[in-house]
Amino acid sequence: MTATADSWSASEPRASWLARLFDSKPFLIALCLTPAIGLLMVFLTYPLGLGIWLAFTDARIGRGGVFIGFENFESLLQDRVFLMSVGNTVLYTVVATIGKFALGLWLALLLNHHVPFKALLRAIILVPWITPTVLSAIAFWWIYDPQFSIISYVLVDVLGWRDSYIDFLGTPWHARWSLIAANIWRGIPFVAICLLAGLQTISPSLYEAAMLDGANAWQRFRHVTMPMLMPILAVVLTFSVLFTFTDFQLVYAITRGGPVNSTHLMATLAFQRGIPGGQLGEGAAIAVVMIPFLILATLFSYFALARRKWQQGEGND
Repeated sequence: MTATADSWSASEPRASWLARLFDSKPFLIALCLTPAIGLLMVFLTYPLGLGIWLAFTDARIGRGGVFIGFENFESLLQDRVFLMSVGNTVLYTVVATIGKFALGLWLALLLNHHVPFKALLRAIILVPWITPTVLSAIAFWWIYDPQFSIISYVLVDVLGWRDSYIDFLGTPWHARWSLIAANIWRGIPFVAICLLAGLQTISPSLYEAAMLDGANAWQRFRHVTMPMLMPILAVVLTFSVLFTFTDFQLVYAITRGGPVNSTHLMATLAFQRGIPGGQLGEGAAIAVVMIPFLILATLFSYFALARRKWQQGEGND
C-alpha cells in the first residue's frame, strides 16, 4: 500500500514555476497593488516631489531654476502679505470649522427626530454641497454686491435698520467674514449628513436606559450621544479642516485675494505668486509651508480613530 502511494506521488507532475508564483500570497498582493501604486506615483508622488524641489529653487515660468536652499522660505518670513495670509488661513479654518460643526450638529440632531417631510428636508440640505463651487461663488458675489445686495436691501430699504448699504467685499474685515459665511454655508451639509449617519447607528435602548436613570436631555446628549459620535466626529472634523484649510475656489472666485491682498489664503497666494506672478519657486514654497498643518490634521484623525473603545462607550487606557 505504501509503495503504491509513493509511486503515485512520484508520477504526479510538479507544478511549474509560474503556477507556484501565482500561488504565492506576497506576489499576488504586490501584483494587485502595483496599478494603484503606479497611479499614486504618477499623479501624487511626482507632483508633490517636484513641488518640494521647486520650493528650494528660483524657478520662474519659462526658465528652469537653480538650487538656492532656504532663501524662498527666509524671504517669506519677511513678506507681510504671506504672514497675513497665514493669519487669514488660520482664522478662516478655525471659525468656519466651528460654525459648520455647530450648525451641522444642530441640523443632524433635528433631522434625527421624526419631523414632517424629513426626506425632503434631507435632500434640500444637500443642495449647498452639490452645487458647483463657482456657481455658489457667483451667487455670493451678487449677494455681497455693494449696490444690489439683497442683505443691504432688506436692512436699509425694508427694515430701515441702516442708512447706507454694506460694502461686504470692499473692506478687509467685511470681506473676511463674508468669505467665512460663504464657506460655512457650503460646508454645513457635509457635516450634517455625516453626523446624521452616526446618530442613526446609536441604539435607542441607550437613551431609554439613561431616561430610566433620570438623565435629562443635556445629560443624555453629553453621556450617550457625544461618546458614541466621537469616532465619526474625528473623521468629519479632520476632513472639514483639510477642506477648509486648502480652500481655493470659493475665495479666488469671490475676492481673488482682495481688497489689497487682505483675504488671501495660503492656497490662493501660492497660486497668485506661482502662476500669474510667474515665480514658481516662491509659489511652491508657500504651498510647502502648508504641509505641516495638513500633517497635524491627519495625525489627529489617526490617533483619534485609534481609540476604538469610544465605540463601546468605554474609557481609554
